[in-house]
Amino acid sequence: MIVLGLIDSKPSAAAILQDNQILAALAEERLCRMKMASGMPRQAIWQVMSDAGITAKDIDAVAVAQRVSVFEPEPIPWNGWFEENAAASPRRFESVSASLAPIAGYIPFARKAHHQIKDLISRKRLEKIPELLYKEYGITAPVRYFDHHYCHAATAYYTSNYDKSLVVTLDGGGDGLSGSVYLGENGRLSRLSAVDSFNSLGNFYSYITHLCGFKAENHEGKITGLAALGKPIYIDILRQFVSYQNPGRIQYRVPMYHRSALRQIAKKLPENFDRADLAASVQLLLEEIGINFIRYWLQRTGIRNIAVAGGVFSNVKFNQRVHELKEVDQFFVHPAMDDSGLSVGGALAALAEVPGANPARLSQRLQNVYFGPDYSDGEIKKAIDAFGFAATQETDITQVIGKLLAEGQVVARFTGRMEYGPRALGHRSIMYQTTDPSVNDWLNEHLRRTEFMPFAPATLVEYADQCYEGLNGARDAARFMTITFNCSAKMSAESPGVVHVDGTARPQIVDPDTAPDFYKILTVYHGLTGIPSLINTSFNMHGEPIVCSPEDALRSFSQGKLAYLAMGNWLVSNPEAHTTSDNGRISASGKK
Repeated sequence: MIVLGLIDSKPSAAAILQDNQILAALAEERLCRMKMASGMPRQAIWQVMSDAGITAKDIDAVAVAQRVSVFEPEPIPWNGWFEENAAASPRRFESVSASLAPIAGYIPFARKAHHQIKDLISRKRLEKIPELLYKEYGITAPVRYFDHHYCHAATAYYTSNYDKSLVVTLDGGGDGLSGSVYLGENGRLSRLSAVDSFNSLGNFYSYITHLCGFKAENHEGKITGLAALGKPIYIDILRQFVSYQNPGRIQYRVPMYHRSALRQIAKKLPENFDRADLAASVQLLLEEIGINFIRYWLQRTGIRNIAVAGGVFSNVKFNQRVHELKEVDQFFVHPAMDDSGLSVGGALAALAEVPGANPARLSQRLQNVYFGPDYSDGEIKKAIDAFGFAATQETDITQVIGKLLAEGQVVARFTGRMEYGPRALGHRSIMYQTTDPSVNDWLNEHLRRTEFMPFAPATLVEYADQCYEGLNGARDAARFMTITFNCSAKMSAESPGVVHVDGTARPQIVDPDTAPDFYKILTVYHGLTGIPSLINTSFNMHGEPIVCSPEDALRSFSQGKLAYLAMGNWLVSNPEAHTTSDNGRISASGKK
């Protein structure tokens, strides 16, 4: 059975699954080049069909990861809270709904009315999907709609390889909820609890992101990194707004919703608050409340394996705290924990409900996340020629890359199928040595980024235990760069460019089965330097999605004034980016 999974969210995405295999999965933002692009994933649908090698007539079902029923108690999600032009959006808050929202946390009828208004607005859009699919793509397969958080849970459970596990989802909001707890057993998911969208940990974190001067629903990762530079001196102020309440509940203490929340929090904070201290405070609050919530359900069920998804679990420090719980044996984060993963989740939900089929067949260890578009050497060379760069075709490009990195060069890499999810894992990456503690400043300047988290390391699997503490129970999560670990003294000494001020790092543990070519590059580099780790940061300029096509890669390469770009088997050199450093080695222009 072949299923097309869709999600119209931030970001929107499409995926093709056949039985328990992900054939293709892609966020619309990678194609339209607008970060966090929402709306119907029109380009992504065409692309995943092409990548999977299927036509419209091959599709047996379409799964949409959003509810469509008006009077369900868990209705349609909302979007665009922080967009200044939200009034121009077809999914804008109607005036009545917006008026009801701030008080809906306390008054049940207001909450219900708000949900129903939003539901009616979204229903009209969702009900047009079958007609749109037929007109634009010729797809006639039946369309089914699934709950947002159930789809998050499906991604976590069915890709964790756990037969029995606790499954937890936490995010900003979707289908009226901001969290859920499921029991996954024998291929079935049974919901144990849910958190209403008006008590959202994810949204509270976004409120603080906005107050710190960053873009909410986009730059929360900056707050996570910034938190390590501050002290949680505002924690008592933030505790006035949201708390954990037994048994197993997250609860806002006062009604808060978008603008009203921002005003209320701002009134309590000092006029000239320190944003690093505010970031540290909200990070601590997230960990306190989220850990208490998760611990309650672990203790209540007695289950020691936990699989998670949802935007809150893009917070790698929070994930470390969950993994470190004494109640946890095994911990897994679905690699596309954000809403782009819901395209896969919807398809998994549909496959789990195929009549007569055993849903346990869906559960498997996720081998890798290379589910995006691929480009041939011929297509790559055509793009190189169009941009006017000189390039050489190498017989062993991994050997060449490893040597360049050992010489101290910055090398961007574009190869194979693009990664699914928010992390670049070697196919759309920029690589450099981990030995330079100043790299966070000068390389981010090149890429026009303002980051507080250090660059993440990619580390050979054979040496991972020498570099990081507490890997057991979270090794699969570490393959996909979804969790931080405390670094060993050896790691801190030899790789200062990737160790944060709190002594942690967010590694990608690289093995020959998951990422064979990237493993070869690391092996060559280790053989020449004795260091088993490299910096791996996403290949994109600030504010842009990760590069998808050869043209995207060449444009970012040029704008970032990087020295080398390995594209498939082609090595592109940028002569304008070269300079000679004091020690006589060739390095990227601008290195300090």
